Amino acid sequence: MTSAVAAGSGLDEGAGVDRVSDGGFSLPPGRALAICLELQKAILEHRLRPGMKLSEDEVGEIFGASRTVVRAALHALAHSGLVTIERNRGAFVSRPTIREAHEVFEARALIEPRVARMAAIAMTDAHLENLKAHIDAEHVALAAGEMGKSLMLSGQFHIAVAEIADQQVLGGIIRQLISRSSLIIALYWKRPDTACESHSHHALLAAMKAHDGQAAEEIMKSHIVDLHSGLDLREQTHHELTLADVFRG
Repeated sequence: MTSAVAAGSGLDEGAGVDRVSDGGFSLPPGRALAICLELQKAILEHRLRPGMKLSEDEVGEIFGASRTVVRAALHALAHSGLVTIERNRGAFVSRPTIREAHEVFEARALIEPRVARMAAIAMTDAHLENLKAHIDAEHVALAAGEMGKSLMLSGQFHIAVAEIADQQVLGGIIRQLISRSSLIIALYWKRPDTACESHSHHALLAAMKAHDGQAAEEIMKSHIVDLHSGLDLREQTHHELTLADVFRG
């Protein structure tokens, strides 16, 4: 999969985090875009956790950029929903509430099964190879103990399915939901030893290979419900790293 950001963000994340698409608003130029993508990757890999402050001065010091450049990057992330900018307080990694967590996964359970059915009908050999590559990359991350990266790749698999269905409106909504899901999982996931269960993705792949839309729809619905049940929807507290800790080395 090649995209894991909110609808309208204009930022597409592939393995190299190097693609940009027109998301309907002005993208930050050059250096600001590079910083934006680095911060986005750190958020989606759960190295920058929900609620963490993104000081313009500290981000600028880490990346060797002016406050103007950093501000452009943070505003782009705010458009994607990954960052919240509060007046007189600054920018923070967005922190979804427990209510939002329920609503996001309920929305996914309504939308994604239908999209999976459409993707199964539209599936080609090239699409299948692309999805398999995503699953393989997720397994590599799991084997390396990179849980945040594994969860990010799992989200990208779901967005890949939406792209295959070729439904622009629904695909945009799913991108936004996946983006919020990443933050929700960072806060509330209660099964740290698992990511998006690989057997579900393999089952989806098999149904899509057979162009079995009904099976794909049923598997996706069960999968989303299972993900929802994997959330510990109570207030959580975490020890936060500093920005310097996250990007050191």
